[in-house]
Amino acid sequence: MPRRLHLFLAISIATWHFSDATTSQIRMPGVVPEADSYLCTSLELSDQENYLTGFKALTTKGTAHHILLFGCEEPGSDELVWDCGEMNKPNDEMPRAPTCGSKPAILYAWALDAPPLELPKDVGFQVGGYSNIRHLVMQVHYMHSKEEPDETGLEITHTEEPQPKLAATMLLVTGGTLPANKTESFETACMIEEDVVMHPFAYRTHTHRHGKEVSGWLVKEDQSQEDHWKLIGRRDPQLPQMFVPVEDGSMTIQQGDMVTARCVMANNEDRDIPMGATGEDEMCNFYVMYWTDGEVMRDNTCYSPGAPNYRWGREAALNHIPK
Repeated sequence: MPRRLHLFLAISIATWHFSDATTSQIRMPGVVPEADSYLCTSLELSDQENYLTGFKALTTKGTAHHILLFGCEEPGSDELVWDCGEMNKPNDEMPRAPTCGSKPAILYAWALDAPPLELPKDVGFQVGGYSNIRHLVMQVHYMHSKEEPDETGLEITHTEEPQPKLAATMLLVTGGTLPANKTESFETACMIEEDVVMHPFAYRTHTHRHGKEVSGWLVKEDQSQEDHWKLIGRRDPQLPQMFVPVEDGSMTIQQGDMVTARCVMANNEDRDIPMGATGEDEMCNFYVMYWTDGEVMRDNTCYSPGAPNYRWGREAALNHIPK
C-alpha cells in the first residue's frame, strides 16, 4: 500500500506562527496507526521567540500509550509523519527516522489520562527566535491498531512575553532486563557537571505494567565523602502519569551534585522482560522538570545499563542508600 493511502489527511505544514491567542495545537494529521507504532509529526517555529507555559493532551489512554513533545534544532524527517520507533519493528509503509535530527530536548510527557499541566508563574520553555529549538516534534506511542483516522495531539499554552525563569526537563532512564518471576530494582545516577543551578518543581514517573514504585533522589556528598540523600519524588507508576510537585519546593541542584532514580518492578511472568519500546517490554523513566535563572543544561539525559549490570553502590560508588 502506498504511504499516502495510510494517511487520511495529507496536508503540508508551513512555519508555525503563534497567534495572539494563548493556545495552539499540534496534532497527528489523521493517521491510521498499527499496534505498538511510534509516529512523529513536526512543526517549524517562527522567528518570533515564544515561551511555553502549559500543556494539555488531546487524546485518551485508550488511544495513545504515551505522548512526548520534543524541542529540536532540526526534526528527524521532513515528512509530514514518520516512523520514529527506532527500537521496534519498522513500519514498511512509512519512512523511518529519529525523533530529532539534532539537539533533542524533551519538553513534556503524558500518559494514563494525566491532567493538564500549568507551569509555575514566570516559568516557560524558550522556543523559536534565537533559541536552539527551531521545531516542535510530537511523538505518539500507539498501543493498539486503529481503523479510523486519528488526530491525537497537544494543546500548548504560550506567550511572547519573556519569562524570567527558563524551564527544561531532565530524563533519567535505564536499560536492563527484568528476570522472570522476580522483583528487581533498576537504578541510574549522574553527576551534574555543568555550571548551573537547577530548581526542580515537578517530576513524573513512567513504566509499563510491571512497575511498582519509581523514585528520584538528589545526592550531595559532604567532606567525609558520606552521601546525603534527599527525595525529589516517589510515585506509583500505575497512577495517572502526570507531572506532580516535588517533595521540597526549595530544593536546588547544582554542579557537583548527583541526581539518581530507581524503579522497582515485579515480574510474575515466566519470561525475562527487556527494557524496550514495545508494550511487551518495560521502561524505567523518571522526569525532572526544573527552572533556572540563566541557561538550562545542554545535556538533560541520564542513562545507565540497568539491572543486573548497574547498581548504585557498585558502579556509582554511592553509600547510605535509602531502602
